[in-house]
Amino acid sequence: MTSFATHRLRVHDTTRAPYRRLSALRTCLTEFSPYGFYATYHHLCRSAGIPRDLDEDPGSLVRAVEELHEARLLWREAFAVWQVGRRAQKRAGVRRPEPREPSRGLRWPNPELHPEGRLVEVMPAVMRLRPGADGRQGRDGACPLCAADRGTVEWDRDGYGVHTLCARCGLGLDRRPPRLPDVRERTEVRAAFRRREHLIWTRRLEA
Repeated sequence: MTSFATHRLRVHDTTRAPYRRLSALRTCLTEFSPYGFYATYHHLCRSAGIPRDLDEDPGSLVRAVEELHEARLLWREAFAVWQVGRRAQKRAGVRRPEPREPSRGLRWPNPELHPEGRLVEVMPAVMRLRPGADGRQGRDGACPLCAADRGTVEWDRDGYGVHTLCARCGLGLDRRPPRLPDVRERTEVRAAFRRREHLIWTRRLEA
């Protein structure tokens, strides 16, 4: 598999057709997507202004990949520092890493609800949390990522569970089993969710 850096250069390559440059951007997202693939892609489409017709603004692809690259550099730098400390801990016989490895991504169940700031602004908070069960509210009710106490919302439109999300940034805080007992109903909800993902993929969602 080719690297993030290789595909980033392909996004910059103006001799390539815009749709091939978009494909390279999507491949970069398979390598690094702090909010998950669809949520990160949705964010970049909005922040960089990637149009439905790529010929209208092919430069938007460069803006998108550079925003992603900037956040990835921040994570790589933090990870390199962590690796040095972890090697020293291993030599000293420390089995459990302290601090934990910087996270490169968390869970945003609703790909249309995610932080509004640039990725590089959000990455420091992402890196200090552990993927999975650690996305829980603090005792003060604040979201562990955005540190805001805007309450929570329940979201169950993927058909796989009832997700508790931060009402401000959309971070997944908890998940319970789906409340649809009927298999056919769950299947229909999942199919609708996949159709929504396809709208994100093709940049056809309304702003």
